[in-house]
Amino acid sequence: MTHTLTLRRPDDWHLHLRDGQMLAAVLPETTRHFDRAIIMPNLVPPAVRSSDAAAYRDRIMAALPEGSGFKPLMTLYLTEDTNPADVAQAHANGLIHAVKLYPAGATTNSASGVQNFDNVRGVLEKMAEISLPLCVHGEVTDPAVDIFDREAVFIDRILDPVRRATPGLRVIMEHITTSDGVEYVKANDKDLGATITTHHLVINRNHILVGGIKPHYYCLPVAKREEHRLALRAAATSGDARFFLGTDSAPHTDPNKESACGCAGCFTATNTMSILAHVFEEENALDRLEAFCSLNGPAYYGLPANTGTMTLKKGDPVAYPEKIITGEGPVTVFDPGFPLHWHVET
Repeated sequence: MTHTLTLRRPDDWHLHLRDGQMLAAVLPETTRHFDRAIIMPNLVPPAVRSSDAAAYRDRIMAALPEGSGFKPLMTLYLTEDTNPADVAQAHANGLIHAVKLYPAGATTNSASGVQNFDNVRGVLEKMAEISLPLCVHGEVTDPAVDIFDREAVFIDRILDPVRRATPGLRVIMEHITTSDGVEYVKANDKDLGATITTHHLVINRNHILVGGIKPHYYCLPVAKREEHRLALRAAATSGDARFFLGTDSAPHTDPNKESACGCAGCFTATNTMSILAHVFEEENALDRLEAFCSLNGPAYYGLPANTGTMTLKKGDPVAYPEKIITGEGPVTVFDPGFPLHWHVET
């Protein structure tokens, strides 16, 4: 039985850090284990121009723990007013590594997102020309579509037509939650990848709703049926290079999670590596954990894998903090619902 596992240092290809006091408090939870992360731009106001992304990067760098070599990989928030030339220049300068598409109203701070996809065609064509990835929050916002069906409908109504209309556009389906998403990626061997979160490998919709509402399991896209969770686990542990880790770790204070209209998001930065080792061991796939966490993402983004290594050891249960204290209030760390025996060596 394997009790020690060494792998390349991992990266997080979908991360929310927020700003200000929240940024300062949660950033060390990521930098402790991850060398790089794709940073989400849905601030208030969002990072829509290259100058916004540069300023946000500077605030992240200023908040880094002393001695940290963490590298934030910045993105721009796609709006119907986004300037293709600004996007191209930011990419050429090495400032941004992707552009993020939020359908308007799909999730936290997405009000400035896209409603009419014809209005962003010029940006998408420029991105295809310069091979700049588009990170997609893949849900429709049509109120007539059930929330549990919004990912599958998005693929049919929006994603597939956009990709067909824009040859060469490189797309990352972020935080996929359904077997539909898995199968769509597997059916396309070029210019398409997908991130899978830690929490969607662990919870299904019963975890949110059975025995009372569990606000700290509520996220968007919302967790689906058990059959979809199992499809995600199979994809993540398969070794298929099109699937890689994007935690979507999203801090919200407890009052904002536990309110009458609670915010969507699970905060997993603190214990993700222990959870993933547990999941991959359950699937007899510990030998593929490195591909999912450390190799597939850099390969898709055209970046080298990290040179440093991380060692995980299995032993007595690991004690993680229940909450991270921030200047805005406490943030609850995701509870997988089972003991974690894999820990990251310091």
